[in-house]
Parts: sequence; structure tokens; C-alpha cells
Amino acid sequence: MTDKKLILLLKIVMIVGICLILTGVYCHMYSETVEAMGVTGIMLSACLVAVGMILSLPTKMYLTFILVKREADASTQARSN
Repeated sequence: MTDKKLILLLKIVMIVGICLILTGVYCHMYSETVEAMGVTGIMLSACLVAVGMILSLPTKMYLTFILVKREADASTQARSN
């Protein structure tokens, strides 16, 4: 897999994670259905937020690592030329 495809995949996973976090927060704060479900509804919204964080945070860290590495390689090549 090329770097561009990997970066695109990581960005997609990060966006999906952020959407899950926002969906979980919306369900917890504004959804009457989740409120009517009681503890099960709270667990459902908490699981959405947790899965969203699992998807988004490590992806952001890895994506930042890739971009910093790419920038360092570019500056090293500029110095050698």
C-alpha cells in the first residue's frame, strides 16, 4: 500500500471515529429515545463515543507521525542538495 493510500485510509477512519463520537454525544444529550431506554441508552451512547475514540485517537497519532516523518525527509533532502 502506498503512502497516499494509507494516509487516505487513515483520514477516513479518523472521520468515521469523529462522526461516531458526535453521534454518541448527540444521542446522550438530545435524543428522547435514548433517555427512554434508561441505562441501556446511556450504555449505547457511551459505546458510540468509546468506539469513536478508539478509531480516531491512534489514527491521529499515526497520521501525525507520518506527516512529520515526510517533512523531516524533505528537509534532509533539501539540505543535501
